[in-house]
Amino acid sequence: MKRRQAAVFLDRDGVLIREVGYLSRVADMRVLSGVPEALKLLRQAGFKVVVTTNQSGVARGYFTLKTLKGLHAELKRRLARSGAKWDALYFAPQAADSGHPWRKPGIGMLKAAQKRFGLDLKASYFVGDRFSDVQCARNAGCAAIVVRTGAGRSYKGPKPDAFRRDLLSAARWIIARS
Repeated sequence: MKRRQAAVFLDRDGVLIREVGYLSRVADMRVLSGVPEALKLLRQAGFKVVVTTNQSGVARGYFTLKTLKGLHAELKRRLARSGAKWDALYFAPQAADSGHPWRKPGIGMLKAAQKRFGLDLKASYFVGDRFSDVQCARNAGCAAIVVRTGAGRSYKGPKPDAFRRDLLSAARWIIARS
């Protein structure tokens, strides 16, 4: 029987890039230290790398869908300059109170990636820095890792499977377990 593909789901703000609160300008985007290396290690280990991000700033009118897509294109370019990339990026532009299944802690984005790549969610991991990330991981049956970058510095919520210093530390922990 063929083993199904595992993924590492990643939150964007506070995990891949510095948390600034409703990022709307490329000039304010900073890739966190170790992120390109972490993405390369995870993909070399055979994981699909999938970014999942709530972006209610669109629904709130803080920035447009076009601006958001431009930010993601620039982030992809910056990572590519370091030889790193993700396999997919999904975002939920709906308002926090919308109840939309794609908004974390809902698992709509994870289900879309599961369908696209044939993923085994129970063999997968979710790296985030907030309660909604851990709850999303739990709802999907993934292992949850909280990084101490971004909001993870003061995380209070359900206990994740692990706390790690940053994404690179989390990637090494994940690879050691698989």
